Amino acid sequence: MSKIRSLLTLFALCVAVGIAWMAYASRGSATLADGPNLSVRSDVLGSQWVVRDENIPAEACSAIEGEVTPGLRKLVRFTVMTPNTGNQDIFVGDPNEHAALNDGLFELAICHQHYHFRHYALYELVDPRTGQVWRAAKKGFCMLDTDPNPVPIGGVPPREGKFRNCGAVGIPGNQGVTAGWADTYRFTLAGQYFVLDGGDGQPVVPPGDYIIRITVNPPFAAKKGEACPNRDPEGFCHQLPETDYSDNVGTAAISIPDHPGRKGVGPLAGNNEKTVECDND
Repeated sequence: MSKIRSLLTLFALCVAVGIAWMAYASRGSATLADGPNLSVRSDVLGSQWVVRDENIPAEACSAIEGEVTPGLRKLVRFTVMTPNTGNQDIFVGDPNEHAALNDGLFELAICHQHYHFRHYALYELVDPRTGQVWRAAKKGFCMLDTDPNPVPIGGVPPREGKFRNCGAVGIPGNQGVTAGWADTYRFTLAGQYFVLDGGDGQPVVPPGDYIIRITVNPPFAAKKGEACPNRDPEGFCHQLPETDYSDNVGTAAISIPDHPGRKGVGPLAGNNEKTVECDND
């Protein structure tokens, strides 16, 4: 009897695994329509943030471009990971070539002295009670292959990454996101924060519960004379082509304290990694 029970248990387990695999394969195949597909890793966003007090130098490009008053500021820093789960690469190439064509994909960042991709991602801090939204200090992006995608998020297995160089004015770059790879903006990078104390001209963010909302390849309405490289089914413009524009938003719930203390508050509290002003930004 015990042998029969064991066989029945093993059979049930095999069936369950088979059903789970078919469900996973079904989800994965939905992202494998021919073309690239960007999304936002909400799990990474929710596990890599910290509210803390931090000194922002006057010469920091994130302060200059983000209109942040230098000095000791109360911030929330966070990491954004944007995987390409499609079966084709997102190819952008050399920013200098796009700048020469004046095709609207890049703009010159005077402080950094290199080109920033326009409309790659939208960072918003949202009060769920009132709907009020705060903008982040980050103003520009450089698309690179920074991390291979883990299998469970879907898409093709990561091949060798192709895009490793932001470039600069007069120095060729090669930007994009290979299928099976992600472009990650770690919390230590320039502008990866919201100012909470009003030091960027926005209202003070009161203590409480909030949502960080990230939209990759966000929709926009082209202004007169502005290029609209790609349109979604709703008629909005996007800088990059995708097979699915409906999965471009990631969110994470955070709690902002009155005083973050010496170590800060959040999953990365106590982290002492050095912040950088110019890297994959």
